Amino acid sequence: MIARVAVAWRLRRQTGEGGGGERTTRWRRDDGAFTLMVVAFAAALFLMVGLSVDGGGRLTTLARADDVAAEAARAAAQAIDLPTAISGDADVANPVAAKAAAEEYLRDAGATGHAEVINNGTAVRVTVHIGYTPKILGAFGLGPWTETGVATARLLTG
Repeated sequence: MIARVAVAWRLRRQTGEGGGGERTTRWRRDDGAFTLMVVAFAAALFLMVGLSVDGGGRLTTLARADDVAAEAARAAAQAIDLPTAISGDADVANPVAAKAAAEEYLRDAGATGHAEVINNGTAVRVTVHIGYTPKILGAFGLGPWTETGVATARLLTG
C-alpha cells in the first residue's frame, strides 16, 4: 500500500479527449521537475539578495568616497600661502602644501586619489578612489568595483 501511494505521488494524471469523444487517462512521470523549479527559484533568490547586499555596499562605499574627498579638500584648503596672505596680496593656497595635506589625509583614511589647486589658488579639488569587493555577487563573477568621489573646497576669508 505504501509503495502504491509513493508511486501515485510521483505520477501526474493527464486527461484528454479520446478520438471517439470518451475521456482518456494517461499517467506520466515528472521526476525532477520540482527539483529544477527549486534550484531556479533558489538561484533567483540568491541573486536578489546579492543585488540588495552588494548594491547597498556599493552605495555605502560611494558615500564614503564622497565624504573622504570632502574632508581631504578641507584639509588641503587650510594650507594657505602665508607670505601672500600676510602681505595682503591674495588669499590663495600653497599648491605644494595643499597637495601634501590632501595626500596625507587620503593615506590616513586608507584611500587613494589626488588633489589639485584650481582657480588661481582659490580652490582645491580632490578626487578619491575606494574599492569595493562584492560579498555575494562575486560568486556570479561580478566585481570588484572602484567608487570615485570628487569634492572641491574654496578658500574663504572674512
